[in-house]
Amino acid sequence: MRKFEKSKKLDYVCYDIRGPVMDEANRMIAQGLEILKLNIGNPAPFGFRAPEALLKKMNDNLVNTEGYSDSRGLLSAREAIVKYCRKKGIHGVKTEDVYTGNGVSELITLSMQGLLDSGDEILVPSPDYPLWTASVTLAGGTAVHYICDEAADWYPDINDIKSKITDRTKGIVVINPNNPTGTLYSKELLEEIVKLCRENGLIIFADEIYDRLVLDGLTHTSIASLAPDLLTITFNGLSKSHLIAGYRCGWMSLCGDKSFAKGYVEGINLLSSMRLCSNVPAQSVIETALEMEEETKKLLVPGGRIYEQREYIYQALNQIPGISATKPKAAFYVFPKIDTKRFGIYDDEKFVLDFLRDKKILLTHGGGFHWEKPDHFRVVYLPEMEQLKSACSRLEDFLSYYRQE
Repeated sequence: MRKFEKSKKLDYVCYDIRGPVMDEANRMIAQGLEILKLNIGNPAPFGFRAPEALLKKMNDNLVNTEGYSDSRGLLSAREAIVKYCRKKGIHGVKTEDVYTGNGVSELITLSMQGLLDSGDEILVPSPDYPLWTASVTLAGGTAVHYICDEAADWYPDINDIKSKITDRTKGIVVINPNNPTGTLYSKELLEEIVKLCRENGLIIFADEIYDRLVLDGLTHTSIASLAPDLLTITFNGLSKSHLIAGYRCGWMSLCGDKSFAKGYVEGINLLSSMRLCSNVPAQSVIETALEMEEETKKLLVPGGRIYEQREYIYQALNQIPGISATKPKAAFYVFPKIDTKRFGIYDDEKFVLDFLRDKKILLTHGGGFHWEKPDHFRVVYLPEMEQLKSACSRLEDFLSYYRQE
């Protein structure tokens, strides 16, 4: 019998966000143990529900969405996305520049596969959303990580970005609002990044899936609105803002100067056509969803669930001896720092694994987001307040006796 092994490319892919710690959690769950999952941004298990009008719209459209759409997506959905782009100050996007996907994840992979050859480089933030690094690697490219500086509210270090641009650099990934840190980038910072891209002829890959989950009355700026002369690919979707992660509804839009990237666009069109189309029932609610942002905003103001849980988790984490956290401005993640000397921590994955086994709470270690030091972990603050209080209490108790060395 012929033996088949995994592709050698996978040896270079790190996707620990769903790695050994998750495997251990699943084993514990199979044994009947109850695990509090603070590791993944899926709103549904924590009692968040999609707006009723959205569910009704999909239900009413089911009979009309049984066949394929155009490979890019339903025209009505793409027209609504074009309109949304204009609202964000992104002009020049046409319906043929929009591609719907089974979530943004599919489109991230597609965008990298259509661009990269062996040795090509993409600048990716550290910490990152790990799918970006994995997709670059699987496409044959090299992810070069630039540092986001915790001391500067997790803003990208512009000088570090400059130092890592080479003649093999094809583009830069900008995740704003950011996962895992929850930070929101200023217009001034984005303009600095645009300037670098303009000077070096880079494509901008703008992951803006959380742009409608901004707190404290702040405003999100789309980087594409600042770079009409550059090719910018903006990624967005409904999974988080409209609480329908399971519907897998995302999109990407191309804007700016595409004249030097005709071959790349042809590649995107080919790859898009190969999978026929994305989920058509989910596409059918895009137009309705983008006209009902008020439902989401209710969660983000004082008294709203996400706002109040953000306030609590930020304060509670900073009150635990040996833990500090920068206050997130968007999304529903916080990326606390742990005093490694105090607890003798040399392995952050071991830390979250030990915590899981002891306290039945699942976190994600910083290394899962390509953060090189073993001094961070991510907390998702979607669970209800009582669960968050219990989690923080158990973490404080755990750290009162935990030592790795």
